[in-house]
Amino acid sequence: MSVILSPVSRGVNRLRIILEMIKFEHTIFALPFALIGAIYASNGLPNWRTLVWIIAAMVGARSAAMSFNRLADHKIDAKNPRTSNRALPAGTLKPFHVAIFLSASIALFELASYKLNMLCLILSPVALIIVLGYSYSKRFTSFSHLWLGLSLGIAPTAAWIAVSGRLELQPVLLSLGVMLWTAGFDVLYSLQDLEFDKQQGLFSIPKRFGLKASLWIARGFHLIAAISFAAAGIVLGAGIFYFIGVAVIALLLIYEHTLVNPQDLTKINIAFFTVNGYVSVVMLLFVVADWVFRVKVLGDR
Repeated sequence: MSVILSPVSRGVNRLRIILEMIKFEHTIFALPFALIGAIYASNGLPNWRTLVWIIAAMVGARSAAMSFNRLADHKIDAKNPRTSNRALPAGTLKPFHVAIFLSASIALFELASYKLNMLCLILSPVALIIVLGYSYSKRFTSFSHLWLGLSLGIAPTAAWIAVSGRLELQPVLLSLGVMLWTAGFDVLYSLQDLEFDKQQGLFSIPKRFGLKASLWIARGFHLIAAISFAAAGIVLGAGIFYFIGVAVIALLLIYEHTLVNPQDLTKINIAFFTVNGYVSVVMLLFVVADWVFRVKVLGDR
């Protein structure tokens, strides 16, 4: 019995390490915005089948992006004291194991795209190019943060297409908001690697513009993100609770920036992982509250 279970146990342990390595729980950053796109496309929750495949597509795309990133960067990560203890540079996993997980994630994404509709399937290679291509962007452009932002920013529009089967303009401002929100917090996060990027010849906004200027650039991204979210609400015909949600998000982003200053970068992880996790969840909750209020109380369908 032990001979049969041993390979299974090893496989489960490797999967656990991979999920920890790719920070699987951070799928929460983009998933709520995908659900927001789906809610507005269907004027309420889409049917359960569509909802399940949207979630599957998001999980597959995000898992593929992160596992590909760890494969592409494992030699760089080994040189960086901040990342040298990750599973691949530390030798806890072999690239082969991550490649299998990557293949499975891509397969899940493609299956979900097929199950959703033909336009999703046709556009799925474009989505993969965007989310996988980010991993190499830091090698040639200082604006890789915007590429990462685009990788998450396509989520509301992709979910809109999944529900409607059409590529339309309505969710674009919502996607722009997600893109700039993501780029802003990624600029803050990359401050930790400013000196390392200089040593290794990698590109980033902090390397190109310096620490203080990068803080202002991140603030600018987040200001435009908040404006984009508000404008998206107007275009989508949202109600009062949506705009309250945007105001709460703006306050969260202001708080995020109070945690990071040129003299103290020790709270970057709190700003990055904790506050940003709240942003997307809070927005989803207010969107749901807005829909319930408009439909159930005002009778607006």
